[in-house]
Amino acid sequence: MCAMNTPQNRKAPSSVYPSAVRELIEQLAKLPGIGTRSAERLAFHVLKSDLESAMALSSAIAAVKQTVGHCQECFNLCDGDMCSICSDPRRDHSVVLVVEQPKDLIALEQTGMYRGLYHVLMGRLSPLDGIGPDDLTVSHLFDRIKSSASADDRKPIGEIVLGLNPTVEGDGTALYLASELKGFSVLVSRLARGLPSGGSLEYANKAVLADAILGRQSMG
Repeated sequence: MCAMNTPQNRKAPSSVYPSAVRELIEQLAKLPGIGTRSAERLAFHVLKSDLESAMALSSAIAAVKQTVGHCQECFNLCDGDMCSICSDPRRDHSVVLVVEQPKDLIALEQTGMYRGLYHVLMGRLSPLDGIGPDDLTVSHLFDRIKSSASADDRKPIGEIVLGLNPTVEGDGTALYLASELKGFSVLVSRLARGLPSGGSLEYANKAVLADAILGRQSMG
């Protein structure tokens, strides 16, 4: 009599893979947005690739972890002590735009509309998650402002632009920074927010609509 294929004795699909393939799938599945099925597809893509392509991917991953760090000035991603933005004398060193993560900096930089410097907080305040000012690069921002006032080779920082994401935590972080920066001789501003071009009022949330109303502009 044949044994029934019950959940107790059914072999897990991953167990039929060689150990190296199983390990690759497990590691790929740890990536954000990648489930087991997607990890299996990626693993089979690597298996079908030629050795040169597969090793190039491996080398690129190793190089990222071995050579890429954070800028000592703004905490942007870089492969040296200072990123290309902070070391560029053509940038306006008197304006610093504060963002949460390097990916936010990259998004803003790709617009080509901003020519000042940045400061990456490496997160945002989140009391419920136990993330406070000491867990971010807030103190380093304050030190940058202080040291720029006495620097002879560059303009002192005169404006801090808050470019935090429009979330509860982002707004809370912006309010905290605005309050703390009152003790410095700098102008504090924030990025304008409101309705995106081509957007519809029907699908805009209350926060976006409120910002659009408060930031309305004259047409006359």
